[in-house]
Amino acid sequence: MFDSLSSRLQNVFRNLRGLGKISESNVSDSLRDVRLALLEADVHFKVARDFIESVKTKALGEEVLQSVAPGQQMVKIIHDELVVLLGSENAGLQLSGNPACILMCGLHGSGKTTSSAKLARYLTKQGRQVLLVAADVYRPAAMDQLKVLGDKLEIPVFLLPGEKDVQKIGREALAHAASTGRNTIIFDTAGRLQIDEPLVQELVHLKELIRPSEILLVLDAATGQEAVNVATHFDQALGVTGAILTKLDGDARGGAALSFRSVVGRPIKFMGTGEKLEDFEPFHPERMTQRILGMGDVVTLVERAAEAVDQKKAMELEEKMRKGQFSLEDFLSQLREMKKLGPLEDVVKLLPGGGDMLKGADLTKSEREFRRMEGILCAMTPKERHHPEVLNGKRRMRIAKGSGVTVTEVNNLLKRFEEMREMMRKMNKFQKMMGKFGGKMPGMGF
Repeated sequence: MFDSLSSRLQNVFRNLRGLGKISESNVSDSLRDVRLALLEADVHFKVARDFIESVKTKALGEEVLQSVAPGQQMVKIIHDELVVLLGSENAGLQLSGNPACILMCGLHGSGKTTSSAKLARYLTKQGRQVLLVAADVYRPAAMDQLKVLGDKLEIPVFLLPGEKDVQKIGREALAHAASTGRNTIIFDTAGRLQIDEPLVQELVHLKELIRPSEILLVLDAATGQEAVNVATHFDQALGVTGAILTKLDGDARGGAALSFRSVVGRPIKFMGTGEKLEDFEPFHPERMTQRILGMGDVVTLVERAAEAVDQKKAMELEEKMRKGQFSLEDFLSQLREMKKLGPLEDVVKLLPGGGDMLKGADLTKSEREFRRMEGILCAMTPKERHHPEVLNGKRRMRIAKGSGVTVTEVNNLLKRFEEMREMMRKMNKFQKMMGKFGGKMPGMGF
């Protein structure tokens, strides 16, 4: 996510932090590098120019010039200005009316259908009764795609196969929602070119019919500076209320995210971070700024863990670990819970300094090791996972053959497991001993 921009800005920051004194000369040198980083990320040139001017004005202020750590102050100024550029704070959906209607619009291939399903999943988790409406009457199999996604999420999809009148689909969808008690409708419309005026007018007529509380423009993050032209045209025609930025898991340069709010004056409300339906997050300007500047995003990591990890299982596991009753079955369960957080690389990037940790690291190797460990554990019987002491040589050979690994790998896994379990036993004994002395070390005053 914005890897090249993030790398360039972090290099600038390393130089800034070493400055013992700020002058107009070294500020200009540093900001020249920042400006080049923004332009290379395909940020709109006017947005880049205004951003640099704002940072320069504040960086040469008396407070910074007299600061004990002027370099750190400049880093903070750039951070704060990036937050403002991205929209200052998260802008949630304003869902009014019953049913509340959301109109999805955008160019061909921007990811509207997938984003519609992802948004439906997100709102369903918020307690909304969502109805997806297949209003893309031009793209082959578009209705089928939405139906497949809706079935996967167990969210109803309204479609009229063969119908070409978008307004008729809109009218009947509203009636269907009212009769089935659905309080939120998401209209997945056809992709169009911004110069295709007849198709844009079709959206205008649908808007007048359904009176949506939200009109969300779906933008491909790789669009870059062109996103400004696209967004401006759709906003003039429809009055968009916000944007969903998609495909941020690719080699996105960041221009769309950094230009949209400033030029169009509308917030980015959500972002798609992968192909899976759960790869969808509310857009938080401060968190995104921290990611871009290599400061991590621990809040998002905690939220992701809270959603992915079964809290009851986590509490039971903690209890077993405290009592030293941790089994290979628990180990397998723990591995699977970790996998729910997503690829290891994505998790590390959310940690402060995660970008630096990834340099030269082969996380794909770690991912492969996780999969091999899971394979070994799955090749065991439930009895063997609960009672690893029964794993004699013959059983270990069978497990190795069943999981496609060597006996040495099976032995290494069991050895690491025993070391971990022994460490848990020692910690449990230490805690009990500490408890006897009221939390103090014996013979010590602390």
